[in-house]
Amino acid sequence: MAKLYTDKTAITAADLLNDRVIPFFDGQNVPLSRILTDRGTEYCGKPENHAYQLYLGIENIDHSRTKANSPQTNGICERFHKTMQDECYNIIFRKKIYNSLEDLQIDVDHWLRSYNESRPHSGKYCYGKTPMQTFLDSKHIAFQKNISNIKTETDISFNFVDSSVS
Repeated sequence: MAKLYTDKTAITAADLLNDRVIPFFDGQNVPLSRILTDRGTEYCGKPENHAYQLYLGIENIDHSRTKANSPQTNGICERFHKTMQDECYNIIFRKKIYNSLEDLQIDVDHWLRSYNESRPHSGKYCYGKTPMQTFLDSKHIAFQKNISNIKTETDISFNFVDSSVS
């Protein structure tokens, strides 16, 4: 899923989560409990006044960041960016002149659907399946992890008492 913007800000990053990412996970009945981003200013800032950080707090999503100056820690994403540049943008911009972001969004969405749902991947996690099939096959893992993180009433009261003793 992608949403094109004319700028790169904390507001647009939060809007992408709100408009595309969270609805996708909700539609799959998979809780989005953690997100990994790079350390760009659109994702990182003081939690009390940074739009993206505030949105993550409202949605109760933990935020992990890649290691600084280490693109290999986000290698899958870096590889995807290269593939999208080579196989999507380099091709569609040769075929058509876009008069609006909306027109470009339609073609990007079409390419992403094909990339995720029709094209098998041989990489580390897909093993010859499409990314969507890999995701669907692993939904039970997310569900099990979410269940194991649910605290019982006893756990909550114990943690409350334990944390108040200092």
